[in-house]
Amino acid sequence: MSRPLGAVIGRYPSSDGSTRIDRIIKRNRRCRDVAFLVVFIAFWVAMIVNSSFGFNLGNPLRLTYGLDYKGNVCGDKHANPNLRELELTYWVNPNQVYLSGSKNSQFKLANARSICLLDCPRPTDDGLNWVCDYPEGDIRISMDDWIDRNYDYYEFLTPEMRNSSLQLQGPCYPVIFPSVNVHWRCEFVARASNASLRHWQVMGGLNINEDIRIDKTIHKSVNARSSVLKRYVADIGKSWPVLIVCGGLLPLFLSVIWLLMIRHLVVAMPWVTVALFNILIISVTMFYYLKAGWIGNDAISPVIGPPDPYYHVFGRELNHIRAVAVLMTVIMVVSVLTSFAIARRILMATSVLKVAAKVIGEVQALIIFPVIPYAMLAIFYMFWFAAALYLFSSGQIIQNNCDDSNCCAYDLVSKRVNCDRCCGYGIRYTPHIAMAIVFHLFVCYWATQFVIASSATVIAGSVASYYWARGESSPEIPFLPVFGSMKRLMRYSLGSVALGSLVVSFVESIRFLLESIRRKLKIANTTPDSWIGKALHHTSGFCLSCIEWTLKSVNRNAYIMIAITGKSFCRASGIATELIMNNILRIGKVNVIGDIILFLGKLCVSLSSAVFAFLMLDTHKYRSSHNKISSPLFPVVVCWGLGYVVATLFFAVVEMSIDTIILSFCQDSEEHQGTAQYAPPLLMETLNDQNEMQRLTQ
Repeated sequence: MSRPLGAVIGRYPSSDGSTRIDRIIKRNRRCRDVAFLVVFIAFWVAMIVNSSFGFNLGNPLRLTYGLDYKGNVCGDKHANPNLRELELTYWVNPNQVYLSGSKNSQFKLANARSICLLDCPRPTDDGLNWVCDYPEGDIRISMDDWIDRNYDYYEFLTPEMRNSSLQLQGPCYPVIFPSVNVHWRCEFVARASNASLRHWQVMGGLNINEDIRIDKTIHKSVNARSSVLKRYVADIGKSWPVLIVCGGLLPLFLSVIWLLMIRHLVVAMPWVTVALFNILIISVTMFYYLKAGWIGNDAISPVIGPPDPYYHVFGRELNHIRAVAVLMTVIMVVSVLTSFAIARRILMATSVLKVAAKVIGEVQALIIFPVIPYAMLAIFYMFWFAAALYLFSSGQIIQNNCDDSNCCAYDLVSKRVNCDRCCGYGIRYTPHIAMAIVFHLFVCYWATQFVIASSATVIAGSVASYYWARGESSPEIPFLPVFGSMKRLMRYSLGSVALGSLVVSFVESIRFLLESIRRKLKIANTTPDSWIGKALHHTSGFCLSCIEWTLKSVNRNAYIMIAITGKSFCRASGIATELIMNNILRIGKVNVIGDIILFLGKLCVSLSSAVFAFLMLDTHKYRSSHNKISSPLFPVVVCWGLGYVVATLFFAVVEMSIDTIILSFCQDSEEHQGTAQYAPPLLMETLNDQNEMQRLTQ
């Protein structure tokens, strides 16, 4: 039997040596783990500095649109010339595109001459269209006139300019191949217009290669891993209304509704939760099947605007959608079978949830309190996502180094063909940017865990105050325990919460790093050959996941003991572990099914967020024009994650109420020879009833 904890919430020795009962107060507390709170504040300051670096050097337009031959980002109204609404990258010289795709060529597509257009040009059936460079020098027409003339001012060229154009050195270039808008890049279709090619040959133009390589070169660049990652991040910026509605407001509404239903319909809620979970996970899986093209004809397409009926383009995003659809199918089957397996245990969950319902009914402010950490996280996430967009797009635009004469082009200002520094531009990413992004991600996870842990500690302190006050009815009970618990957290325990959230964040980061290494080894086919090595290789991820889950469970109980006793994080973890080990049967069998139902409830909220995100992203706004997203995958996953975080904040009211009551009950029983003295009457009939406890522990 463990020794008494001394003064806890609502119970402290008076000056005459007797024990006083008070609802809220706790003596002899002091600040704990202050060093880790200082570290946490330092990380926040570093994140702000890190974000300012991104805001200064980043430009989210780079994530979606390409660069022209001057180093301007297409669609940038601050460029020279003004490229507002000119969002498409078009490579004017088809021979350069063909050469960049040759195996033995040193010429790169990044060095091919490109300009920004409003739409992809197409050849005519009865003549020859031209696409000319930005008007400047002796070409005295405005950008608007240039656009209205379909980028063609060939008739204004001098004989010298026309001869240079026939040598594919500009300023005007023939439109021989049709092109399709693929993720804001005009991808050539290797199907030359016979009429345009014939006119070009009659005019004495340079021979143009017609090989199929001309379209594969651009397609390969568009589908590079780095390009796909940039588009995924850009999708977050384009779909920010979806994130606000489906990742913020909807889970807030659903979580509050769920808590109210737990309060008033506790008997039916486990059944409703299980049924709703199965419906939602099947719905999300079907949506992935729709977007993968396996059901209907609504598969995502990389083509922006009307597609070419004779040219089918597939992107890497479609493969990702199909892979997730297969994964969701496996998860759906396992989840449905598990739901049938726990059906017989749902009655036990009902008994457990009654405990939380009674506490919420007494301490009514617990339903409202999660709005505070929710608002804090909402403000933080808005800043964090904005900074992330700029960090991912930060980098220095520099001109490439090349000594290839194929990049020569006519300069309208100097009035001659210029072969000096005529190479294209690229964005140089330094290792510092990669480290800044990793740091940004880590601080986000730590801050999220910190807010969740702080919320859990406040809830635990409120419920413990109610318990150790014997649940006595009072006008102060609905609100005062929450305010007192918040005060104790802010004054004494922020350092302990910072330490606990740091431990979880660090372990999660290590697990993510090792998982990345395992995947790279798998791709490189360098897995160990021995059976021992293979066993270690395949079980390492599972073991790390188990360690992470165990740490989160220990942390949750540690936060309860921090709220009750005011001890440091390590000391509170030791007390909680000892208490749990001494009452493993009582705690384990009571909590397991209840935790499963709560977990399914969180998934219901997050899956609902995912379903509504799919519906919003399926509207015309996000399927066409410049707002089109490359894939609904990443915004839906982010909404899913945000919904889960919001549900965790609100469901912690039930989760921490159950755990706090049970731990307090166990401690109370151990200190009083097996008979709890401080359990309030409303809870005694549930927790201290022998028949009920016997049924719960079987």
